[in-house]
Amino acid sequence: MTSFSEQLKQEAQPIWHAIFEHPFLRAIKDGSLPPEAFRYYLTQDYLYLEGFARTVALALAKAPDSQTLEELSHRVLTPIERPLHHRLLAEAGVTMEDIQETGLSPTNTAYVNHMLKTASLHGLGPTAAALLPCPWTYHLLKDNLGASEHPLYSQWTAFYVAGALQDSVEAWRGFVDQAAEQAGEPELQAMREAFLTSSRYEYLFWEMAHKQEKWPF
Repeated sequence: MTSFSEQLKQEAQPIWHAIFEHPFLRAIKDGSLPPEAFRYYLTQDYLYLEGFARTVALALAKAPDSQTLEELSHRVLTPIERPLHHRLLAEAGVTMEDIQETGLSPTNTAYVNHMLKTASLHGLGPTAAALLPCPWTYHLLKDNLGASEHPLYSQWTAFYVAGALQDSVEAWRGFVDQAAEQAGEPELQAMREAFLTSSRYEYLFWEMAHKQEKWPF
């Protein structure tokens, strides 16, 4: 029987296909991405992951049992992408002061608010569903993007090509599928909406980076 997380992935396929074909990622692949665009992306991704971590922290309170609590705690205390970010930010010439001064873009603000709202108003199932598209789509870059030959961008692609997010994806899929087994139709629909909304924001995140989106005022 197809798992609920796999069903969600199938429903999101048109969005995910657009993600993997996005010109920002293609420019990373062929090395043509302007350095300032990559610096912008790194800054916004660093800030996004702070929002992701805060959402996971909220999810801890929704854990239905001690085993789930322990598994969720591991997700909070294992910021697997942080060392990569610090290394790439340093090589790209971006400081923590630059990041704080730049702040969240409009799209990034909306995405983080979506995750935090879901975690505040719903249980673990919809919260996990809102969090899952980020690690899952990045994990699938190994099959849909591959390595870059660019000296800096290749360090970024190598992380995902190596499958560094596999454990994270399996964990979040497990939370989603476990919740779906006990969920009624309203809960399943909330999970579906949370997953698809986050998938749309994943696409918009690449659009944002491609355009180097800024607040109008």
